[in-house]
Amino acid sequence: MRHFFLGILLMVLCQISCRGNKQHNSDEKSFSQKQIEQKGMSQSSFPFPEIPATLTEPEARKSYLLTHYWEQFDFADTTLVNNRDVTEQGFVNFIALLADGTTPEELTRESLENWCAGFVGKDYACRVLTKTADDYLYNPNSPFYNEGLYGLYLETMLGVLPQTDAMRSTYRFKLELVKRNNVGDKATDFTYYQPDGTRRTLATTSVKNDRLLLMFYDPECESCHEVLLQMAADTALTEAVQTGKLSVLAVYTEGNDEAWRKALSDMPKGWTVGTDHEAVKTGALYDLKAMPSLYLLDGQKTVLLKDAAYEKIRATLAL
Repeated sequence: MRHFFLGILLMVLCQISCRGNKQHNSDEKSFSQKQIEQKGMSQSSFPFPEIPATLTEPEARKSYLLTHYWEQFDFADTTLVNNRDVTEQGFVNFIALLADGTTPEELTRESLENWCAGFVGKDYACRVLTKTADDYLYNPNSPFYNEGLYGLYLETMLGVLPQTDAMRSTYRFKLELVKRNNVGDKATDFTYYQPDGTRRTLATTSVKNDRLLLMFYDPECESCHEVLLQMAADTALTEAVQTGKLSVLAVYTEGNDEAWRKALSDMPKGWTVGTDHEAVKTGALYDLKAMPSLYLLDGQKTVLLKDAAYEKIRATLAL
């Protein structure tokens, strides 16, 4: 991702620090107002709303900014929508404020509803902005990856889309996935088969030292291969498995038995390896949007980390 939100944070801090001094406001127009006035000449930056000078408390100013954030943006202007320096940067700044840890859920929902209502019914803007939301909030490789905020966005879309809209089923399906296997939940049980044909379930899988690293993988996936090599070369992980500090369960999800068996010799010793015969994928039991997908569970199969990077799991385990 090439966009960052430093600009808006500086702008917001500047606006929030303004305490409504009448002389200051008369001498110098706000940066956002200047942007709005310049729209007719050149839309080179996002048209932020002007926060009323009567709002002096930081919380009130932030609330106004978020609820009115998209009001000056013309969703019907395809040229504007295509301008990534305006549209995409504006979106990044928007979600950065929503996800800064201080925004109440009620305000987040209201802000998202105002945003979604602005582009629903405008086909081109809808395609661009829903893809932008997917890329930034739902892609594990995005620095703004945020399943909680993405779930609120999906709920918002289901609330503003017409009941006849064909995309409703897609949003419902994604929302169901996002709500599954979250931190604190009991991990969804499934059946898998070991190389000798032994049938096992996640629920009955034994766990050493109350920690289970669950990995959904495909040896023919390049990123899976890279992560597997990284894990196999990790002497601390190897020692943790050998000394009983951790159990690892690697489950192949793609259904090609020949490909799975061909790569079994590459799997580290001490791991439990199995294939689910595509049950997880076809049943949408886990969200496999990116592979490999790693979960850290405790001995009761409660989720401690969901779809986390190996580095994060390693740090949590203090390997």
